[in-house]
Amino acid sequence: MHANLSLEQAPPISVPFRFFLTAPLFGVAAGLLLAWQGSAGFASRWSPEVLALTHLLSVGFLLQVMCGALLQFVPVAAGGNVWHSRLVAGVVHPLILLAALALVAAFVWNWRIMFQVAAPLFIGGLGSFIIAVGVALLRTPAQGMSIQVLRLALFGLAVTLTLGVLLTTVLGWHAELQTGWSLLNLVNAHVAWGLGGWALLLVIGVSYLVVPMFQLTPAYPIRLSRLLPLGLFVVLGVWSILLIAVEGTPRLWLNGLALAGMLLAALYAGVTLRLQVQRRRRVTDTTFSFWRGAMLALLALAISWLVFLLLPELGEHPRAALWLGVLALGGVFVSVAQGMLYKIVPFLIWLHLQRLGNLKLKVLPPNIKQMIPEKAMRGQLKLHFTGVGLMLAAVLWPPLSSVAGLVFAASFAWQEWNLIGAVRIYVDFKKRTLKDQIRADAAHHAP
Repeated sequence: MHANLSLEQAPPISVPFRFFLTAPLFGVAAGLLLAWQGSAGFASRWSPEVLALTHLLSVGFLLQVMCGALLQFVPVAAGGNVWHSRLVAGVVHPLILLAALALVAAFVWNWRIMFQVAAPLFIGGLGSFIIAVGVALLRTPAQGMSIQVLRLALFGLAVTLTLGVLLTTVLGWHAELQTGWSLLNLVNAHVAWGLGGWALLLVIGVSYLVVPMFQLTPAYPIRLSRLLPLGLFVVLGVWSILLIAVEGTPRLWLNGLALAGMLLAALYAGVTLRLQVQRRRRVTDTTFSFWRGAMLALLALAISWLVFLLLPELGEHPRAALWLGVLALGGVFVSVAQGMLYKIVPFLIWLHLQRLGNLKLKVLPPNIKQMIPEKAMRGQLKLHFTGVGLMLAAVLWPPLSSVAGLVFAASFAWQEWNLIGAVRIYVDFKKRTLKDQIRADAAHHAP
């Protein structure tokens, strides 16, 4: 593995795995919700079903995967010591899980009290996570652009949390915004910070390390790696301030800043695809294919947004936002998260089994490629992108919604099965090792 990884600082395997194993279940729920609602599921971005589906994916699946990955990534790759990571995970994971369920229930059944429940859960769960990981990132002696970008991403998560709690307060208590800010503008800022200021910056920061390491590509250009995330962060910050706090900001200014952000995202996707073409090894694994599909989806997202900007009559259609949402959530971020799970989970199992190497084992630990069969991962990848394609088609022709939802749910269920299979290998091998050690100790102390 990479020389800069601090493998001895890896947290207990239960820390990230509790997030990883529950996350796909929310994807299954999102697909089933879409299948159940049918054509009504893609009525508009403001329909309760779409809002619930969006948060099942963004909070239930993506946020869990990202939190679990950071609790592993920061100590191992960033050299940051997350204080009592087992305790942090034990607090953060159930609070995020319950908050996601409460938020979905509030949207689906219009239960105002669930907004009131979700707000403190998010504050407690994500607040604890931001503090614990933030302190680790600030105190780490490690240097490099990945560290800087992760700090920006964590700040983006804090802004997303703040805006989200403000929105749930308005919805849960029917409170009025004393500031005079537009509720619609707050929602748009919340979405922009969640996808651009948190998720995309996190993907960028992690990719600076994992793309060259795992996909054997050249490193990202130094100047680009410095300017791109900072530019994206500044553009998003200025855009959101003008959108929320400066009344009467010309639409041209806001569109220009949004265009700059989309071009930066497209630039990142294009450079990543170019580096993948230049990789040293031509054999492609499932994670590589997921990542390539995500970058193509990111380019499609930027192009679609530009088309909607140039053709206002098309961009103002109620389904335009749904098209962009499917590309962003399903095409870009779910693809990256699913691909990285197939890289992280087998590696962590292998790493923790290697720590048993000082025992006199009768059977050697399985290698990484034996944890999850490549055929199973490749099949799930094809089903995932089929589901994304069907969801895009359902935006154009809503009767496809039920089929798209079932395929999407099946994709997440397949990944859950693959991950459980890998964990079973870990558990079975550990049990066998324990039995062998007991027998060896008994034979050693026999008279």
